[in-house]
Amino acid sequence: MEKTKINILNSYLTFNLGNETFAANVGNVLQILELTEITKIPKAPPYMKGVINLRGSVLPVIDFRHKFNLPQTEYTKNTCIIVLSVEISDETIEIGAIVDSVNQVLEVDSNEIKPAPGIGNKYKSDFINGIIKINESFIMLLDINMIFSTDDIINLPETQEISENIETSK
Repeated sequence: MEKTKINILNSYLTFNLGNETFAANVGNVLQILELTEITKIPKAPPYMKGVINLRGSVLPVIDFRHKFNLPQTEYTKNTCIIVLSVEISDETIEIGAIVDSVNQVLEVDSNEIKPAPGIGNKYKSDFINGIIKINESFIMLLDINMIFSTDDIINLPETQEISENIETSK
């Protein structure tokens, strides 16, 4: 009897950072927000833009361009914040990530995902699940849970505490 290979579809939200296209599994994406005023946090890491108020909760916001060592650019009307659910050390944390624009949700057959090549220091391949090719373009599939180091996540609650203190002192 012949075994049938089951193709599993994965859903990814695609977004741009400059000329590069990335994708996050929709299981990590909670919502997409218009860019809003961000409260800066003193002594925050360079990639941390600050915090915003999201329905009464403090949401840390990072800039993916900075996190990925891409050149900084002016924000446009297409710039937005993707609210992500990140799991690290058995804890789930919500983080906002600034991206240049959001494109679409792709359904990707698991057979279409190619392994991430060794691509040097520009992108650490440990947070790239794979690459897919659409037409003549490549899309890097991100492992959102691996983008942030344990130290990054440990610093987020401190950032939230600082921002809450700023809010109550106003």
